[in-house]
Amino acid sequence: MAEVDAKNIVLEWVLGSTEGDITERIGQILGSIKFFFVVPLLRICLYICLFLSLLLSLEWLHLVIVSVLLKLFRKKPEKRYKFEEIKDDLEGGSEAFPFVLVQIPIANEVEVHKLSIGAACKFSWPTDKLLIQVLDDSSDQANKGMIEKECIRWANEGINIRYQARDTREGYKAGALKQGMEQDYVKQCEYVAIFDVDFQPEPDFLRRAIPFLVHNPEIGLVQARWRFVNADACVLTRLQEMSLDFHFRFEQEVGSSGYGFFGFNGSGGIWRINAMNDAGGWDWRTTAEDMDLSVRAGLKGWEFLYLGDLQVKSELPSSIKSYRSQQHRWFCAPANLFRTTIIQIAINKKVSWKKKLYMMLSFFFVRKVVGHVFIFLFYCVVLPLTILFPEVVIRKDGAILAPCFITGVNTLFGTPRSIYLILHWILFETAMSFRRTTAIFVGLFRAKSVNEWVVTEKLGDSLNNKTNTESTTQKHHRIRFKALKDRILLPEIVIAVFLLACGCYGFVYHRKQYYYYIYMLLQVIFLILAGFSCFGLKNM
Repeated sequence: MAEVDAKNIVLEWVLGSTEGDITERIGQILGSIKFFFVVPLLRICLYICLFLSLLLSLEWLHLVIVSVLLKLFRKKPEKRYKFEEIKDDLEGGSEAFPFVLVQIPIANEVEVHKLSIGAACKFSWPTDKLLIQVLDDSSDQANKGMIEKECIRWANEGINIRYQARDTREGYKAGALKQGMEQDYVKQCEYVAIFDVDFQPEPDFLRRAIPFLVHNPEIGLVQARWRFVNADACVLTRLQEMSLDFHFRFEQEVGSSGYGFFGFNGSGGIWRINAMNDAGGWDWRTTAEDMDLSVRAGLKGWEFLYLGDLQVKSELPSSIKSYRSQQHRWFCAPANLFRTTIIQIAINKKVSWKKKLYMMLSFFFVRKVVGHVFIFLFYCVVLPLTILFPEVVIRKDGAILAPCFITGVNTLFGTPRSIYLILHWILFETAMSFRRTTAIFVGLFRAKSVNEWVVTEKLGDSLNNKTNTESTTQKHHRIRFKALKDRILLPEIVIAVFLLACGCYGFVYHRKQYYYYIYMLLQVIFLILAGFSCFGLKNM
């Protein structure tokens, strides 16, 4: 009986008397939930975003100030380090030249395999001091035959080139590189240059980079700057160029000149083999094998040198599907590596506290975690909700003006020719932030797809030489249906609908006080384009 009375009391409190206004009572309840729970929670999220924004702003100021100071007061690499060109000796022959190994890992990328192999075979380096190793992880026997045939062709021209294939992709790229380093004929090599299959180094690449390693025993890695042969292929490649130019222009330059540490980019670099061995060699505990090796070598005290004037041509993903898979790996694996190595960095005693602080805070936490989590949380969640809950106020200069100013400065110094694409870049980066944030949390919490590796599609000359490889009409339709299914990304579409609702609400009820709805309506366009995979060229 008491239980029945309690239920009646609750019902009476919720619904009021039969003559009472039920709608008014429900409104009061919802208002209480809003006042005591939703608004305080939103304010907490806002304060978190402001803190993350402060970290990003400090990191941006740090990069810009250090970069400017380095340009004003620090000398070029040729002046900071000993550099003497290795010259041909008519009497001694090639004795002055060290033995260099060139590794080219390949996995079914037959569209571009001739480019990298041909470029490596044309190095202006004594042939008796050069060994080219093609590491083939292709799963298709026809592809393996094409790649091996290309190696045989160059071998017949007198090039010291070895073709090595695996039947398994254990360890992915790191596994192939490690197996290549374990071959007996590699033991005579002192340095190893690594190029992905789409990279096309110039003939003088080794002559410009190797002397830094020869004359400076403390340097373990020399990294070149990437340039992109297909940057003008579409808007997607132009936007990628803007992001990567900033990475090389500021992050790599500051890390090299200011701290002697940065992340190896995985291609277009030369390692001292002793430094690799000292760090433990290749490891595939994460799919960021290049960054993993860099961290371990950096903690051993080795210095890294970035050469901005030494450039190597490569290819950007030109389809949104390839770009998404690449971004998942690029953001998931570093987050996983951060989780794995943070304690090792903190307790390391071989490097200075300044270098450790740079590695933990700037290199990992702010750039690899905070940046894109902040973009998604603030611009796709908190900012739209403040329109629905005007009790939470955000200053316009912090939400809109400051990010635009920072982005403008970055673009002006990084990719001046793309200054007119600033707004496109901001909206595109925000549209991609959900995928990147998801990848980051997958890496931090070691979810199922943490070590997933999908080879980034390379087109090479296929855009100009299209062929139909489908064997049957049924297979063609099945592939087209799967491609259509893969193109539709439900999370981005849901976020777009949410922003559209918030933007329309802001326009109707708060258009005189708030103008965030303008940004949101623009962002909706880019989210819809991302949701239907409309960026880039058509997936091949």
